[in-house]
Amino acid sequence: MKVYLFYFLCILALYSALMVVISRKPVHNVLYLTLAMFCIAGHYILLNAQFLAVVHIIVYAGAIMVLFLFTVMLLNLNNESEFRKPALVQLGAVVAGGLLMLTLVGVLKQTDMVMTTDPTTTQIGLVKNLGKVLYNDFLLPFEVSSILFLSAMVGAVLLGKKD
Repeated sequence: MKVYLFYFLCILALYSALMVVISRKPVHNVLYLTLAMFCIAGHYILLNAQFLAVVHIIVYAGAIMVLFLFTVMLLNLNNESEFRKPALVQLGAVVAGGLLMLTLVGVLKQTDMVMTTDPTTTQIGLVKNLGKVLYNDFLLPFEVSSILFLSAMVGAVLLGKKD
């Protein structure tokens, strides 16, 4: 049953990602991107990482995609004001994308895809085990990053404050 759900989520994620690129309407692009994010969260659930799936839905599909949607809806996107890129720039983009694909294929061709354990049987994605690892093994980097985020928030408030 999990195999069929995996293939369904893969096909749906690939379809929605392709529609993000192909669709002409910006609102549809954002909605298809949100669907792709939900499909990725489904993959996290299949990997037994429920906490990561919930955080992914809350942060990406919830907050960031809603921000994108409001930004797109507030912008005045008229077809008359749309700027067309010259053919030379489009050709350069196609060549650069092809070279990137060629590089990725060359790099991934030489990697070993050996899976030692079944990822669905591990318990690392559960909240209890994630908390133990985070607060036991990675306590210092966690605290340093929290101080960094706190200083960034203070800096943003100071920069946004009127004189």
